[in-house]
Amino acid sequence: MARFLRPLLRGTTYTRLLHLWVPMLMESVWLFIDMSKPWVPALVLVPVGLLPAVRVGEGVQARLLLTPGTDGTGISVTPSASWRDRGRTVLWLELRMLLAVPATFASVWLPVLTYELIRLACGYSAAVPVLDRARPHWAYGLLAPLPLVALYGLVVALGALATTLALRLLGPSAAERLAALEERTEQLLERTRIARELHDSIGHALTVAVVQAGAARAAGDPEFTGRALVAIEETGRAALEDLERVLGVLRESERPASSRPTLADADRLLDSARASGAKIDAEVSGPVAAVPGPVSREGYRILQEALTNVLRHAGAVPVRVRVAVGEGTLVLEVRNPLEASVPGPGRGSGLRGIRERAALLGGDALTGPHDGDWRVRAELPLG
Repeated sequence: MARFLRPLLRGTTYTRLLHLWVPMLMESVWLFIDMSKPWVPALVLVPVGLLPAVRVGEGVQARLLLTPGTDGTGISVTPSASWRDRGRTVLWLELRMLLAVPATFASVWLPVLTYELIRLACGYSAAVPVLDRARPHWAYGLLAPLPLVALYGLVVALGALATTLALRLLGPSAAERLAALEERTEQLLERTRIARELHDSIGHALTVAVVQAGAARAAGDPEFTGRALVAIEETGRAALEDLERVLGVLRESERPASSRPTLADADRLLDSARASGAKIDAEVSGPVAAVPGPVSREGYRILQEALTNVLRHAGAVPVRVRVAVGEGTLVLEVRNPLEASVPGPGRGSGLRGIRERAALLGGDALTGPHDGDWRVRAELPLG
C-alpha cells in the first residue's frame, strides 16, 4: 500500500501533470475561435516542430517538468541539427498533444464525477450525463473514491509514458552522442596528461634533491654542500612552478597550454642535471624555437624524464644529450654509459610515459641498451 501511495508524495507527479496540461492551453484558445476544427493546432505543430530552436525549448521544459532535480537525464537541450532531429521533434509535439487530451479530460471530469456521486449519496440529484437519471442513494458514497483513484493511476501512467517518449524523441542524436563521447575522451586524456605532468616534474625535482643531498653528505666539503643546497633550492622552485601550472589547469579548464615549459626552457633541465654532478654534453641543432607548441612541450617532458631516469638509476655519470630539429621531425636522444648503471627505485613508469607521449603525437620512442650505452631516443613529427 505504501508503494502504491508513494507517487502522491513526489513533486515529480505534479510537475508531470502540469507538463501534460500545457498543450491544451493552445487547444483551448483555438476552440474559442472555431470548435468545428479542433485538429488545427495539431496541424500547426508540424511546421513549428521543424524549427531547430523548438527542440531546445521542448528539451528545457521536459527536463524541468518531467525529470526535475535529476542530472544527466538524457534529454537534449540543443537545436535540431538534422532533418531526423526535426522529425523526432514534430513526432514528440504530436504525441504530447495526444497525451494531453486524456490527461486534461480526466483532470476535469473525474473530480466532477466524484462530486456528483457524493451529491447522490447525500440525497441530491446529479447534473452530469449518465448520472442525471440516477436516483439518490447512500450507496453512491461507496463509489465516490473510484474516480479519484482512476485519476491518480492515469496521471502517474501518462506522466511515466510522457517521460519515456521524451527520452526517446528528445534524447541526444547520434552526432550528439559522438560529440559527448569525444568530450569525455578529451577529459580522460587531459587527466592522463596532468598525471604525467606531476610525475615528470615532481619526480625530477625529488630525484635531483636526493642525489644532491647524498653527494653533499658523502663529499663532506662545505663549498660543495653550499652549491648542492643552491641546486636543491632552484630545482624545488622550478618544481613548485610546474606544480602551479598543473594545478592551474585543474582550476581553470581554459588556461592556455602555452604556459607550460617547452624545449626553449631545456637549459634549466641541463643546468639542474649538471648541478647534480652529471657531466652533460649537449648538442642542439636546428630551429628549436620553431617547433610547434604541443611537440615542444611534450619534447621537454620526454627530455626531463630521460634525465631524471639517468640521475635516479645511474647517478652522476657522463650524459650525452642531442636535440635535433630536421625537416618534419624532432629527434631527442639521451645516452649514458651502461656499465655505470646502478640499481635505483622505480618500476619503469617513466619509460612507459616517454613511449606514451611519443605515440600520442604520432611518433616513436626507443629505450634500452645500444652500443654499450643506455639510450633513450624519441622521434616526433612536427606536422
